[in-house]
Amino acid sequence: MKVIILAGGFGTRISEYTKTIPKPMIKINGKPILVHIMSHYAKFGYKDFYVALGYKGKVIKKFFKKKIKDWNIHLVDTGNKTMTGGRLKRLKKFIGNETFFMTYGDGVSNVNIKSLLKFHKKYKKLVTLTAVQPTARFGAVKFSGKFVKSFKEKSKIDEGWINGGFFVMEPNFLKFIKSDKTFLEKEPLENASKKKELIAYKHRGFWQCMDTKRDKDMLEKTLKKKKI
Repeated sequence: MKVIILAGGFGTRISEYTKTIPKPMIKINGKPILVHIMSHYAKFGYKDFYVALGYKGKVIKKFFKKKIKDWNIHLVDTGNKTMTGGRLKRLKKFIGNETFFMTYGDGVSNVNIKSLLKFHKKYKKLVTLTAVQPTARFGAVKFSGKFVKSFKEKSKIDEGWINGGFFVMEPNFLKFIKSDKTFLEKEPLENASKKKELIAYKHRGFWQCMDTKRDKDMLEKTLKKKKI
C-alpha cells in the first residue's frame, strides 16, 4: 500500500526553523521528523512513500538523494500555495484505484498501523482517521460556584478527541476535493462525515504534533524515552 505524506506547508508557527528549511525537515534527535514518520510506517512493512512537496521542497529532494534502506520514495511537487486537500488531489494519478494511507509531515505516533488498516477494512467507509487525545497544555479547572471543584494538572482533555492524522482512505474520497484551494479538513472531511463515510479509530497511545519549538523540545525528550 502507498503512504501519502503531506509535506508542503509553510510552518509559520515554528518560523525560527522554517525560514531556511520546510517543517518536515526539522530534526528531532538528529533525524528529520519526516524520517521518524516514515520509519514508523516502514516498521509495519509499508515502504512505498509519496511525499507531497511545496514550500522549500528542494531541501527534501536534496536529503533523499541518498537512498534510505529499502524504501521506495517518490517526491512530488504539488505547488507552493496548494492547500492540504489540493495536495492530495494532485497525487490522484499515483494513487490509482487502491486503498492508501495518508498523514501529515509533522506528527509522530506509535499508532498500530496494521490495526488501523484492519479497522478501516472492517467498516468499509471512504475514510478512517486516527482520533487522539492530546495532553492539555495547562491545568484543567472545574468550578462549583466560586470553589474549584476539581483541578487536574496537564490532564487529557475531557472528551477532547482531535484529528491526529494517520488516515486510511479510498480513492473515491478524492471526488470530495474540488481544487488546489481546498482544505482537506474543511469541506472534504465535513461532507464525508455528513454522508457517514468518515469513521474514527481511537488511539489512546502516544501522539505528538510539532507546531511550536515547545512541541519540538517535548518530542525530543519523549522519543528518547520511548525509542519510537
